This record gives sequence, C-alpha cells and structure tokens, in this order.
Amino acid sequence: MDKAYPFNEIDPKWQKYWKDNKCFAVDTKDTAKKFYCLMMFPYPSAALHVGHGRNYIIGDVVARYKKMQGYNVLAPMGWDAFGLPAENAAIKNNIHPRISTMNNIATMKKQLGAWGVCYDWSREVASCMPDYYKWTQWIFLQLYKKGLAYKKKASVNWCSSCATVLANEQVVDGKCERCSTEVEQKDLEQWFFKITDYAERLLTDLNKLKNWPERVKTMQANWIGKSVGVEIHFPIEGTEKQLTCFTTRVDTIFGATYMVLAAEHPDVPELIKDAKNKNEILDFIDEVRHENKESRLKDTLEKKGVFTGRYVINPVNGKKIPLWIANYVLMNYGTGAVMAVPTHDQRDFEFAAKYKLEKIVVIDDPKFSLDAQLMKEAYEKQGILVNSQQFNGMNNKEAMEKIADWMEEKGIGKRSIQFKLRDWLISRQRYWGAPIPMVYCEKCGIVPVKEEELPVLLPETVEFKPTGESPLKGNSDFVNTTCPNCKGKAKREIDTMDTFVDSSWYFLRYISPKNKELPFVKEDVDKWLPVDQYIGGVEHAILHLLYSRFITKVLCDMEHIGFDEPFKNLFTQGMIIKDGFKMSKSKGNVVAPDPLIEKYGADTVRVYTLFIGPPEKDAEWEDRAVEGSYRFLARVWRLVEALVEQNKTSVVPSKEITSLKRKTHQTIKKVTYCIEDGFRCNTAISGIMELVNDIYTCKDDTDITEAVHTTVLLLYPFAPHVCDEMWSMLGNERDLLKQKWPKYDEDIAKETEITMPVQIKGKLRTKVQVAPGIDESSLKELVLNDEKTKNWIEGKQIIKWIIVPDKMVNIIIKD
Repeated sequence: MDKAYPFNEIDPKWQKYWKDNKCFAVDTKDTAKKFYCLMMFPYPSAALHVGHGRNYIIGDVVARYKKMQGYNVLAPMGWDAFGLPAENAAIKNNIHPRISTMNNIATMKKQLGAWGVCYDWSREVASCMPDYYKWTQWIFLQLYKKGLAYKKKASVNWCSSCATVLANEQVVDGKCERCSTEVEQKDLEQWFFKITDYAERLLTDLNKLKNWPERVKTMQANWIGKSVGVEIHFPIEGTEKQLTCFTTRVDTIFGATYMVLAAEHPDVPELIKDAKNKNEILDFIDEVRHENKESRLKDTLEKKGVFTGRYVINPVNGKKIPLWIANYVLMNYGTGAVMAVPTHDQRDFEFAAKYKLEKIVVIDDPKFSLDAQLMKEAYEKQGILVNSQQFNGMNNKEAMEKIADWMEEKGIGKRSIQFKLRDWLISRQRYWGAPIPMVYCEKCGIVPVKEEELPVLLPETVEFKPTGESPLKGNSDFVNTTCPNCKGKAKREIDTMDTFVDSSWYFLRYISPKNKELPFVKEDVDKWLPVDQYIGGVEHAILHLLYSRFITKVLCDMEHIGFDEPFKNLFTQGMIIKDGFKMSKSKGNVVAPDPLIEKYGADTVRVYTLFIGPPEKDAEWEDRAVEGSYRFLARVWRLVEALVEQNKTSVVPSKEITSLKRKTHQTIKKVTYCIEDGFRCNTAISGIMELVNDIYTCKDDTDITEAVHTTVLLLYPFAPHVCDEMWSMLGNERDLLKQKWPKYDEDIAKETEITMPVQIKGKLRTKVQVAPGIDESSLKELVLNDEKTKNWIEGKQIIKWIIVPDKMVNIIIKD
C-alpha cells in the first residue's frame, strides 16, 4: 500500500513535540477555568488491544477539545497495579509480580504514546509503589478509627482457582469474575469495610448524579436493594431465645406455617447440637454451601431442605410451626430467616408441596374463594384477608399498615428497612496487594500500625503462588514485629487488601502525587474535584464506582475533603468486540494496535476506533474497514497539499455566503454539538467527511481556503498528528492545542432552501426545493406545480394532505 501521507515521519515528530513542550502539563494552582478529565486507569496485566483504545482515545478527544476551548485541562494517567490480574499474569509467566507489572507498564505506556493519547505524565501513579500504597494503608486506618473497618468470621465467597476470597460484587452468575471458576462458600476470619452504614446515602445521592447514565444508576440502586418491611420475632420453643425474620409481606403473617433458615445462619450450630439427625443436617449444610449463591436464587432451583427437630412460635397466633433449613434461603439478604407462607409465595409453595407441610390461605382472590388443598400454585396477587383474626375483610395493602401498627404495639415486631448490600470484604489471601496495617498482640489484641510508621512494606522475597493461605505467612521477617502499644512481640496481619481499595481514591492523589506528607491537600482537591468528566467501562458500575463513592463520603464525613461525590459527569463507553465476542486471548480474537499503527498510522487507528459506531454501544471491529479511515485522512491531506502548491494558505475574509461557507458553519455546529452531547465522535467525523466531500465538489473558482482550515481545526481532536502537521504546512506557527475552537454563525449556518420529499399514498414520487418554515398554502402550491406530482395525481381526487413541517409531504388520493 502506497503511503498517501508520511505518517511514519509525522507521528513520531508530533509525539516528541507534545512531550518535549509538556503540552499536557498542568499547574493545579490555576483553577480559574479548570477541567478535570479522567480515564479509568488500567490493570497492567498485559499489552493493550484495540478494544482498550476506545476509552483512552475518547478521553484524549475530550481533553484536546477542552484545551482548544481555553480550559486548564488536567488529564493524568496511572496504573491499577496491585491485585489478581497483575499477579495471575506474573504467575503465568513465572516471574515476580513486580517485574511483570513494571514490564507491562512500560509496554502499555509506549502503546498509549503510539496512539497519540497525551497525559500529564509528571502525575503518574502506580498503586503498587510504596509512595502510593502508604496512603491506601492510611485510608484503611481512617476507616478503622471511624469504626468502619472490622474483622469477623464470616461465610465468604471462595475461588479455588485464584485461591482467595471474593467480594459479593466480584461473583458473576455464581462464578469468579476473573477466571470463571464456580465459587463456593467458606468460613474465614476476614476484614470488612462497613459500607452498609452508607447504604441509604449511596442510594439517595444517586439523585445528585444528573449526568450519569441511567443504566449505571439503576445497577447501583438494584445492588444496594432497599426494602421496607417488618422485623418479626419468633420465640424458639423450649428456650428463652428467638429468631428474627424480615418480611415485606407482613400481610401474610397469619399464613406462616413453617420457618426456614439459611444454611449459613449463625444460630444453626447451637440449634442442631442435640438434633437426632445432626449428621444428616450437617451433610445437607455442606452440600448447600457448595452450591453457588446465584443458582440458589433462581426460580427453577429444586427446593431442598432438612428439618432441624426444632419449632418456633408464630407470635401473632401462638401456633407452633416447624423450623427447617433450606437451600433457597441465603444470609446475604434480610436476616437469613424466612417465615414461609406456602399459599402466597411460590418458592414456599413448592417446598411445602415436596415435604407435605401445612398450607393456609390468608389472602383470598376477590373473584372466587381459594382452597389451599386444591391450589396448583401460590396466589401472589392483591386480595382480601381471611383467617387473619381481626384483620379479616381488609384489603391486603391496607392490612400491611394495620398489622405493622398492631405488632409494634404488642412488641412482637417493628418496622424496618433492609438493604441487599452487604459489607465490603477487603481481605485477600494473595501476595500482590497492599498489606493491611494491623498487628496482633497477645497482650493488647488487634492493634493498628501508627500512621508515622507507614508504609508497611510488602516484602520482595515471598513464594507468591497461591496455596489458599496468604503467601506472606511464610516470611518471618515480615510477620514478626513489635506491638505499637506495649512494644512486646506481635505478628502482622498477613492478608492484603482488595485492589478496589487502591482504586477507590486514586483520583485524589493525582492533584499532589509527589506529596510525602499527605495523600492529598484538602484545599487543592476541593478546587479540582469532583472530577468534571470520568470515562470508563460500564462493567465497573457496581465495583469501582460504588466503592469510590463510599470512600469519598467517608473522607468527606471525616473532613479530609469537602465534597461527597467523586465524579460529576460519567461516560461509559461500549466494548469493541471481534467475531461477536469480547476480545480475549483465550478466544484468539485480540487485535493488537501496534501493527495497524505501523501500517496506517496512529490517526487512522484513532479515527476508525471513533467512527466504528455510537460510543456508548458495543461495536464489531473489522480489520478491512480500517482502510476507509486511512483514505479519508489522505483526502484531507491532498486538499492541504493543493493549497500549499497554489500558495493559497491564508484565509481571506469574505462576507459572501456561499454554499461552502454555509456548509462549513453547519459542520462547526454539528461537530461541536456531537462532542458536547455524549461524545458522539462517529457522527462528528461523519459531519467532517460531508464537508470534505463538498469541498471536493466545489467549482474551480470557489475559494476553499477557509473550509480547509476549518476542516483541519475540527479534525484535530480525532486525528491530532496529521492535523498538527497540516496546520504547520498552512503556515501557522502555533500548534493546534493553542488555537481556539472554531465558532459558527447561526445566521450563516441557517439553510436558505431545503429538499422536501413528496409522497403520494405513502410512496416517494418526487422532491421539491422550499424555504425553511414555508407556510402550508405556499407549500401545497409548489407541490401541485411540480411536473412529477401533476403526472401522479392527474384526474384523481385529493382526499387528504399530511404535512410534517420542513420534513415531508404525503398526498392521499382516491383512485
């Protein structure tokens, strides 16, 4: 393929220029017209592919566009370098995670430079470096001070392949999000962050995020999962204890005929210790805990259970009901104890049918009376209460409030709000992570490391391959320490922190990344944050974005910062897929950018990546289609070459409004709007292509200089290398980052004539040229005088005119 323009010379020339002149360096003291543009920092676990490019290239477009608008743009970059992705890559290649991570960072940094995406590299951070994770540990200590970091034994998600625990958010369809291994349950002592204390605020404050995608806000709201209901206390027969269940259907309480506990319920060991069938129960519990949680929630699950030999008392009627353990109840919602009403809950109905448990109708169908013995499924619709003592005859919605009032009066229940959200499990039994800054002293107990002694350094000499226990356990130099309080012998915590702790605050560090005394300076972050524009994948909606919001709120409450939401505007780009699937090495469909850049140049790859489709939607990568973007850039290059050859590089102001001048101003308007309205780079580039087509079809005597200059300016954020070169060729001394974004004149951009399609009986038959906003009578006159219209309606009766102003005309005729 012949090179239509010398990109192999242009690309390195301008990349060097931007770097040498520190074009993206920013003075954070200057906040007069600031714009914080942030792309989610990547895991340095492997080289980048073209799918990754969409995120960074869109971000670069926004940064360059905003700089041309006169903003002081902060666009930093760093590396989410700790965690399973980087560690697993190191294990696979049999090298130390630090070496693997640093090698990958060097590769990815080179790739980002080859794409022409520019950052203020003086602010670069890597979460695996001590000068960063010192402050991650500091944040842990802040949460510990506030009572938001705690350790407890809990049933946790365990990935046997990764040999570590996973947060609930890292389990997808019952499998590990990293390796797709089936997740099982395991009891371990673990560290948690008490995110549940912030559940209500995290939910309510979604309303503040006006410029977040509704899809992301809905995903977070569903994950937080607020439910309003009643907590009911069921005494355990023969004891002084009681079990508490939470229900949103208190109207069905009189129909509760048994109670079900989750296999993980903490009271189970005590309840079954004297059971005659204890071994059977333990075998059942073990079986259930090896099932994944997702499958246990599915409607299609075969309901299974075991009787504990115990009974509880239904507090509303004093009735003794059996206590079961079942596979369809989980601990991660409500209290892990469920009052079972077989006639009005389908899961309970199926379970009761299988084990021949009692069924009582308490909500009757208003149309006909229900018979519990004849029912084929649970009745879950609205109805009238029966068999419910003084509440009989009430509508069940009304009864909910009345029964709740009565229960609170009697002291047998109380109104309650429950959330599906569970505390954030941050312990990891892996090497490559920030050490948790806590020690264990026989005399003092669990003691936090003093802030002045941070960081707790991650040792280099460790057998880091996963075994199910933390690799740090085998390093005695790390484990053995002294107690910060009594100075006696103590042992360090050997678990490391979840990598999402590292990424929950990195946007704060960029403001003062070299500060050795503080993680950030409040005065500075309060001026620059919240982030003006955050760009990244929707796959982080629940994990990173929710955790970042939580940590921001905690730091705000502790007055370390003065804002409680981290990201003002959020854009989530769609994935670029290949052969119908997400790009991955295992599927063999990864497209590397390097050979494409070598063949076509960086700007071609950028333009194709942006032109491939609406940025918020997934798009299929087609190698052959890349050449179309290359040909387009070559066409623009030839226009500039022609002007240079004709010595017509200077724009001569003209008041004459030619069709090309009008098209130029229309294109400025369109491209500006497309960038501002959801970064619709594909339609913006399409608009520039239309302008280029119009330039090529101009008459020979038309002055195209202004149009070509504008084309280069508009194309710059998308294809900066070739545009900076063309701008220089046109005799301009300053690079395009220092130029002002072009403005359009609304009067010039306004069309003087539009093409109106004319349909007859719904079929296109002709077109007429009309003035915008033409009145109806004048339009009808123009259409009727059109020769093609005359031929189609001659001798026929017009029944109706359908006119969409400035859009189309449809004439209904009688045959």
